[in-house]
Amino acid sequence: MKRLWQRFRLALLESRPTKGLMLPLMLSLMVIGSALYAIRVKHDNRSLTTEIERARVERERMQMEWSQLQLEEAALSHHARIENTARTQLGMAEPRDYVIVNQSTADRVP
Repeated sequence: MKRLWQRFRLALLESRPTKGLMLPLMLSLMVIGSALYAIRVKHDNRSLTTEIERARVERERMQMEWSQLQLEEAALSHHARIENTARTQLGMAEPRDYVIVNQSTADRVP
């Protein structure tokens, strides 16, 4: 191993790598590159998994909020509540004297 390192160092100093060192050098670079790529892929996978989990939590929160809003809308639009609000807050009352006019008879009146 020491001898190989010395040959490699000598070849680098001469700026002419020998033919016998090119293959191990290329393989070493490929292994290092492959390892770095595997690390990056793992990191990206973990980041995306975290992002998916955050999106799921947000979706559940929004579904809960939507359910609460639907219940609130149903409670606020209940007929008895609307009638009570009209009578108490707006002072409205049902008219005593009114005439119901049918559409067919209204067309005949000039």
